Amino acid sequence: MVLAFVEHVAGAPTMLSLEVLTMAGRLAREMGRPLEAVALGPKGAAAAGILSSYGVSTLHVADDPRLAEYAPAGWAHAIAELADQVNAEIVIGTASDRGGEVMAHVAARMALPMAANCTEIATGVPFTVTRQRWGGSLLEEAHLKGRVKLLTLAPHALVAEASPSRTEVTTRTVAPLLDEKDFRVRLVPQVEADTGKISLAQARVVVGGGRGVGSAEGFTALEELAGLLDGAVGCSRAVTSLGWRPHSDQVGQTGTRIAPDLYIACGISGAIQHMVGCRAAKHIIAINTDPAAPIVAQADYAIIGDVQKVLTAVNAEIRRVKTGEPSRSPA
Repeated sequence: MVLAFVEHVAGAPTMLSLEVLTMAGRLAREMGRPLEAVALGPKGAAAAGILSSYGVSTLHVADDPRLAEYAPAGWAHAIAELADQVNAEIVIGTASDRGGEVMAHVAARMALPMAANCTEIATGVPFTVTRQRWGGSLLEEAHLKGRVKLLTLAPHALVAEASPSRTEVTTRTVAPLLDEKDFRVRLVPQVEADTGKISLAQARVVVGGGRGVGSAEGFTALEELAGLLDGAVGCSRAVTSLGWRPHSDQVGQTGTRIAPDLYIACGISGAIQHMVGCRAAKHIIAINTDPAAPIVAQADYAIIGDVQKVLTAVNAEIRRVKTGEPSRSPA
């Protein structure tokens, strides 16, 4: 049996979890095994409606109220205990910050190896995986051993594909034997005001800024462009290190991994750690004064020039088009 670990928000599976379900479904069909899923917390059962479009036969819900908040050891305890109970052959989760941490805990608890950031998985003997290493700068082919194959799927390694046909999902409540020590480390949520902004992970357009923007105030032009395009503003690690933007805006290996239709990179050099975070973008436009910057080579289009001057002109032209003003002919 293939068991997919589904991360969810109030019962709604995350996009990365839908990608995991797509891969898990492929593996289950190849092996001739059923696909089952596990969701943690009291609201996990609400995921059943969506999972029916991904071939899931059984949804196991560990509804201990303590699992509603993120507690990596507690989540791992529940998953490892369930994997043993149902004789799972494969357990696969996301390679998100949480998914990677939880699956590492699962591997430690079960004393098994775990293959992280997989892009391709081939069942059989030997069980072979292709996975990203060194921040995605190279791919490694490896054989995974162990009585249960533990895996995480690299973000955007494939496109989530729901099936037009739906399965009948049986929801099964489980009660893992958790210990208080499993909750010594947990995330306590903070209630924040809804700003109405589009999140980086969901934005179809992202305008990213690097050290080349010049200052925290220099992001005003990026904010304006993002607003004109109904997008979100991101930044490089260098910017957060300088204190110009919060870490929540960071795009990269240690920040948010994005997959927009368009990524406009302004004054960003394009270090490998940053490119890991934006490699799933469909199109990249780079604005940079340095034609030899690594991101220029990675971009579909490049504008060589001062970021602030370029954005001033671009924003003005977009505003003109939106308002229907006639174009101005050069004198």
